[in-house]
Amino acid sequence: MPSRVSDAIRTQPGHLLYKHLDFNSVKELPDSHAWHDEYSSSDSCSMDSVPVIDLSDPNAMKLVGHACKIWGVFQVTNHGITTSLLDDIESAGRNLFSLPIQQKLKASRSPDGVSGYGVARISCFFPKLMWSEGFTIVGSPLEHARQLWPHDYQKFCNVIEEYDREMKQLAGRLMWLMLGSLSTTKEDVKWAGPKGDFEEASGVLQLNSYPACPDPDRAMGLAPHTDSTLLTILHQNNTSGLQVLREGNGWVTVPPLPGTLVVNVGDLLHILSNGLYPSVLHRAVVNRTHHRLSMAYLYGPPAGVQISPLSKLVDPTHPPLYRPITWSEYLSTKAKHFNKALSSVRLCAPLNRYDHHDGVKVGQRGLG
Repeated sequence: MPSRVSDAIRTQPGHLLYKHLDFNSVKELPDSHAWHDEYSSSDSCSMDSVPVIDLSDPNAMKLVGHACKIWGVFQVTNHGITTSLLDDIESAGRNLFSLPIQQKLKASRSPDGVSGYGVARISCFFPKLMWSEGFTIVGSPLEHARQLWPHDYQKFCNVIEEYDREMKQLAGRLMWLMLGSLSTTKEDVKWAGPKGDFEEASGVLQLNSYPACPDPDRAMGLAPHTDSTLLTILHQNNTSGLQVLREGNGWVTVPPLPGTLVVNVGDLLHILSNGLYPSVLHRAVVNRTHHRLSMAYLYGPPAGVQISPLSKLVDPTHPPLYRPITWSEYLSTKAKHFNKALSSVRLCAPLNRYDHHDGVKVGQRGLG
């Protein structure tokens, strides 16, 4: 069993023989990217709206808890990330993905690698390919940045490193709002560290590109999946595409609002909350005329920490629903069991509570 998060990600299967598409030269949707009706991005969507929470609101913790329980996702304002940094990370992503395909392939993720350019890791679980490309960063981006811009890589590295620092700090703040809404204190979460700042927590930065598509109703940018994280923080540019599944309501579009960030519950927080907070199923659809960019910060616990239901949420009438598991072990489990990863580590069925993870058809769970 891999002991480190990077090792666990490395074990995830992928399209090793995948021929990378030059999206800019494609005039018609190839059959390899044409999805069947059950996955079509033209599914009817609900008009419900995901909660938008002002983090400076005195009631922010209560609002976050409600959003986590009802939705598993929310948007935040007054989050402390400057507009200039969001502009910079968006510009960095645009510069990267606008490079010629042969240049991007110089920074390809190796078959046994973690970081670099490539397709979504969940691609291997679906019969069709996705209309997207990605760039994964674990640790320093220096090696791959040098391959992309041999003489001008430092600006990209500086932006990535600053963004990573700010996201980690925000993720820790959001964690305490989420945990606090469950009446959890710093004494209950020893792995938060002596200062309670989650210093040893881990983060992966995933840059995503969804080019304009000649037939968006038959294509899929990123197939439905949940994230294998505690939480994910997403910045999206001004083109809509993110959709989340609301039980009983269908797919809900999460519109890009200026200055907001999207926060969603991951599988590990679902475990910590003993099933109270659902890890939201989400997908990305594509656009006929506009290029969409998103930057996802995937946040998890220290590699060796075992995540299990919080003790305050467990009693004789509410037994622990899941066994203890590390992030590394869970990533490996999800790589094997895909849509059944959570149920494979579950100890018992929830009492008087519908667990949406068993209510989704096979093939719709993904890897964060």
